[in-house]
Parts: sequence; C-alpha cells; structure tokens
Amino acid sequence: MTDTQTLDTQAVTAYLSRHLPGFQGPVEAVKFDVGQSNPTFLLKTPARNYVLRRKPPGVLLKSAHAVDREYRVQKALAGTKVPVAEMYLLCEDDSVIGSAFYVMSHVEGRNIRQPSMEGFSNATRHAVIDEMNRVLAELHMVDVEAVGLGDYGPEGNYYERQIARWIKQYRASETEPVTAMDRLIAELPKRMPPEDGQRTLVHGDYRIDNMIFESEGSACLAVLDWELSTTGHPYADLASVIMQWQMPEGREGRGLAGVDRAALGLMSDEEFIGRYCERRGLSGIDNFGFYLAFCFFRMGGIIQGVLKRALDGNASNPERALQIGRYVPMFAESGLEALDR
Repeated sequence: MTDTQTLDTQAVTAYLSRHLPGFQGPVEAVKFDVGQSNPTFLLKTPARNYVLRRKPPGVLLKSAHAVDREYRVQKALAGTKVPVAEMYLLCEDDSVIGSAFYVMSHVEGRNIRQPSMEGFSNATRHAVIDEMNRVLAELHMVDVEAVGLGDYGPEGNYYERQIARWIKQYRASETEPVTAMDRLIAELPKRMPPEDGQRTLVHGDYRIDNMIFESEGSACLAVLDWELSTTGHPYADLASVIMQWQMPEGREGRGLAGVDRAALGLMSDEEFIGRYCERRGLSGIDNFGFYLAFCFFRMGGIIQGVLKRALDGNASNPERALQIGRYVPMFAESGLEALDR
C-alpha cells in the first residue's frame, strides 16, 4: 500500500532550504484531513507555517492531480479580485519526495465545512454566502489573457470536451456497473445547449469548504483546490454550488437538502443565481438543468476515481474514500432528475 499519510520532512527541509528564500527548519508536517485528491500538509517551522500540496504517489490517471496547473492558476490570480494563497515554489522533480509538489502560504482563517453554518448568526450566514457569490462572479470576470491564462484550456465547446474527458476518466475507474450513470452518459451529449460565446476561468470544484474566510467576519481570504480549473464555461461553477446544496445535510453530503434556508438567513437557489446574474450583468440563464446535470455527472466521475484509488491502496484518506465512493449511483440519479426539470 502506498503511504499518502506521511511526508519525508528531511527531504522537504533540505529542498526548501536550498530553494525557498527565508526558509529555516526544522519542519513538522501535519496532514490535513481534507483533500481526497492531492494530499496536503501543514508545514510548521519556528518562524512561520507553510502548506505543501503534492501529487499522490503511485500509478495515476493521465491528466489527474495536476499540481503544476494548480500552482500556475493561483500564481496568475495574485493581485486580482479573486483571493488566493501566495505561491512560493513548484517542484516537479519526483525524486525529492516521490511526486511533484508545490508550497504556498498558510492562510489563517475559518474553513467552513457545512453550508448550513451551525452556530452562526443569520446575518453572518447571509454575508458569507453573498461573499461566496461575489468571488464567483469576480472569478468569471477575470481577463484570462491579461493574467497570462489565455492558453490555460483548449478552445471549443467546454461541455463537449469535459463530458468526453469525464466519460473516459469514469470508465478507467469503473469498479462495477451503475445503470443510472450509463443513462446519464448517454443523455448529456444530446441535451447540450448551443455555444453562447462565454469563455472564462472555471474553478471546477467551487464550494464553501474550498474557501478560507476571516475568523471573525465574512470576507473570503483564499479560494483553494484548483486541480480541476481550466478555461471554459462559467455556468459549470455556478451549477456546482447549487448541486452541492441539493446534497443531504451533514458530514458526508455537506448540503442543504431539507434545511429551512429562509429561517437561517440562507439564500434560495434562485436568489443565488439571480445575485450572480446581477453581478455579471446577465438577464438570466436558460437550460440550467443541463448545467446542473453536468455537475452531478462530473462529481460522480470524481468520486468513482476516489473509490478506485481507495481499492487500489493509494487514497489520501482511505476510510473516507470508501464511504463517499458509495454515492456514485446517487449522483447519477440526481443528474438524470436535473435533466428532466
């Protein structure tokens, strides 16, 4: 079994001492319990803390776990209205710790795991969700050419490209037949809306638990986990938020299904979409069910890959991976329902 739980701190210390100005050991590494795809560690040193994010060791799907892309996009966004951690260095030499990695600043703040935000005031809940909306709109208004990301993703139909990619990824990770997923794979290409000319930066996994907020307050300090980022169509990110909220509440679903949002000061789906459209100067969004179905499909493909890595013995968090891997059929069925709405 490949060890993704520990880090060779001696090798890391030696490398960073040579390549990161101002770095001084010794280093204590503590693995974060989040981040199924790329193992992430808090590096504690006497002077300051850093964060190291690495590819998992072992045999990986082609194009997956692209830490080099994560580093590039966050580096490019420095100074824009999209808050990101400061990027320090990228190491693509696998011989250092066994796989590529990058080191960034440790952003001190609040990571909110549940969108219901238990224990928060209604005003704070509303402010946090509105800030999440603002940052998403700002992300989609970044001039990709001006920040050097014009070549960050291919030209052409984003959904056509993504659906083909995730079908391939899903089939490569398939462990047993899932009828609903097979049906969704067949239906999505048939329901694809025509191109509308929008090509923006896309995060790919935009949700509240991939953000760091002020410890006291609602301002977002950093958006994390850019592994699935590319240039493409912005509604995929917007639909990703709505998809997450349709999940069951709690540690595994991390959604808002069954929650009385109005009583908690939380926006409805329609309010969130409307606020986003206001910020971007849009009159509305047609065929939103397709974008939502696409997000359910892609997430089903992602967690199928997580399950496959757990069964192969190289998951970042094996127990958690096996738990969430059971939800592939549910994501596929939800995708089919979204297409029919």
